[in-house]
Amino acid sequence: QLQLVQSGGGLVQPGGSLRLSCAASGFTLDNYAISWFRQVPGKAREGVSCISRSGSTQKYADSMKGRFTIERDNANNTVYLQMNSLKPEDTGTYYCAAGWEPAGGERPGATGCMVGFAAWGQGTRVTVSS
Repeated sequence: QLQLVQSGGGLVQPGGSLRLSCAASGFTLDNYAISWFRQVPGKAREGVSCISRSGSTQKYADSMKGRFTIERDNANNTVYLQMNSLKPEDTGTYYCAAGWEPAGGERPGATGCMVGFAAWGQGTRVTVSS
């Protein structure tokens, strides 16, 4: 069974940093592209970032560019989302997901490295507040 186990998150003041982790259990992560999504109650799920299988392609939502960094450590079967200069509007529950690279190359959008969903993480809460 494909599982993604998330860790990190929590409460941080504006301007602070957090690092989210997404570890694969039961499968080899480098067979999949990985995306991060954010969910805020009452709003549609938002794509945050994605990374290709090799890590050579990273994409971000416009509001996260320059502040968030996605990276993967295939040797340790883990993908990370480093979040710096956090703002209150970054608050939400963050989910990682594994999927497949699109045929024909990446697509537009923050999660354009990936199509379909093979597995989801359990979600981790991020609260940015003073």
